[in-house]
Amino acid sequence: MTKAYKSIPMPLRYGINILVFIVFLLIISTLISTKTISNYYVKVLMLIGINIILAVSLNLATGYLGQLPLGHAGFMAVGAYASAIFMKATAATLPLFVSLPLGLIIGGAAAGLFGFIIGIPALRLRGDYLAIITLGFGEIIRVVLLNIDSVLGFSLTYGAASLKGIPKTTTFLDTFICVFIVCYIIHTTMKSRHGRAVLSIRENEIAAESCGIKTTYYKTMAFVMSAFFAGVAGSLYAGYLGILNPSNFGFMKSIEILVMVVLGGMGSMIGSVISATVLTALPELLRAFDEYRMVLYSLLLIIVMIFKPSGLMGTYDFSLSRLLGKPWERISSKFAAGTGKEGDADGKA
Repeated sequence: MTKAYKSIPMPLRYGINILVFIVFLLIISTLISTKTISNYYVKVLMLIGINIILAVSLNLATGYLGQLPLGHAGFMAVGAYASAIFMKATAATLPLFVSLPLGLIIGGAAAGLFGFIIGIPALRLRGDYLAIITLGFGEIIRVVLLNIDSVLGFSLTYGAASLKGIPKTTTFLDTFICVFIVCYIIHTTMKSRHGRAVLSIRENEIAAESCGIKTTYYKTMAFVMSAFFAGVAGSLYAGYLGILNPSNFGFMKSIEILVMVVLGGMGSMIGSVISATVLTALPELLRAFDEYRMVLYSLLLIIVMIFKPSGLMGTYDFSLSRLLGKPWERISSKFAAGTGKEGDADGKA
């Protein structure tokens, strides 16, 4: 299977993935435009996309790097507020096709900066200590957003009164283009030498450092990337809701994102995608059982953790081009055989 997979040229592999993604976007966009999918389910799809970005980005720090940060909602909050303030300020001056990508970049950059500031001291710790300090930083961010207006002397985040009037710029198309870009960047990074260095730290940090790998550099790099993409998800979330309150980014939000990663499988991107999709859609599908839906939701999590403690996908990562490896090998061998027979016939003639 591996040999067949490698026989597919790299440009063709990426071309296949891009083509499948474009077909997916066209099908869903057509269903949305014809009202086959209602506005309610479009909003659910957008929320699924945002949660996929959050789960995949946290998986970079937990599954691939092997650390346990519990402040992911804090980075999401920084990105959401930074992007929302920018979008509000430029709503009347910049066209949407300029302000939207700028807002995403600003949100991601702000969260990445906080990730760098927090990561430098925090990543010197390990295990429970790292979890506690990142949890503390996440709560500090939430409290700062809640009270910063009284310190500054003017309204910036509006604290408990909520930041309102944010342009609702997030659409299905924008969200899933961001999902594709984030997954692509993380996937290619982990396949590079930098990604292998990050994985070596997860397996044995002392051995990795003894081999000359700059563990502090790579831990900080992965942590900042994780925070950056959480900020991008926060930017989309701000444009999705149109209103922000610091209470949306508390400790339980960080735990919710962590559950998605653990349920899908630590170190499995496709696992994070599946679990984010299921855990976002399930509460909506169970609204018919309103009195029992959270009980059923919790039971599902318990059952999965009992019978599949490594997560739904373990460490397995799905690859479409790997799936197509065998058919490609057969087609290539038949084509080569056909060409060889023609050559023999010409030689005999």
